[in-house]
Amino acid sequence: MTSAIILAGGLGTRLQSVVSDVPKPMAPINGRPFLAYLLDYWITQGICNFVLSVGYKYESIISYFGVNYNSASIDYAIEPSPLGTGGGLMLAFKLLNQEEPFLLLNGDTFFALDLKVLLSYAEKRNADWCISVFKSTEINRYLGVNLSEDGKILSLKALTGGMESMVNGGVYVVHPRTLLSLPNYFQAKFSIEDDLIPGEISRGQSIVGYSSDTFFIDIGLPSDYQRALKYFTGGLSPI
Repeated sequence: MTSAIILAGGLGTRLQSVVSDVPKPMAPINGRPFLAYLLDYWITQGICNFVLSVGYKYESIISYFGVNYNSASIDYAIEPSPLGTGGGLMLAFKLLNQEEPFLLLNGDTFFALDLKVLLSYAEKRNADWCISVFKSTEINRYLGVNLSEDGKILSLKALTGGMESMVNGGVYVVHPRTLLSLPNYFQAKFSIEDDLIPGEISRGQSIVGYSSDTFFIDIGLPSDYQRALKYFTGGLSPI
């Protein structure tokens, strides 16, 4: 696997009290955008071709990264109007080699996964989708994942109470065959978590969860943005 799509089109309304003039993935961390740290990490994991799905103030992203960043090439899928995470994915998918699995990432989260291990897990299970998951009690922030004993994802669910649950970590291995069978989704506005994944489950696609307790952070809230500042100041920790 050498390609990844990064969803980087969000407005980041919850973060505007501390970062108000740039897209959320461009939030500054020690003088560099958060997105740069995300790209750096996955480049070290072997990704060399990125497609960034962009929308809100996308010019600042293109101006900073251009079409080449470090050893990687970058393409841009520019939303003509907000398409949601699902629509942004499908727009970017057109720019990929559609014959091999690819990595799908959120531009405002970081999950320190080992790509070789993640890909091996997906391949052994012949997965259409392999979704990273981790344990959390933050019921207002993350969507819960209902896993079978053998690791298949049965449903996505809203969390209730304060019980610890598996939640979606926002790193996906996607096999292109599953998207190529959905032509009606091109140019449509929809959500990956609310629409696409539940639809894939109902169609009987092979969707599995890969659990990890490695470092995860979502910069969507000011408190976690401050955590990211501290984490990246010390450099990336080993997996």
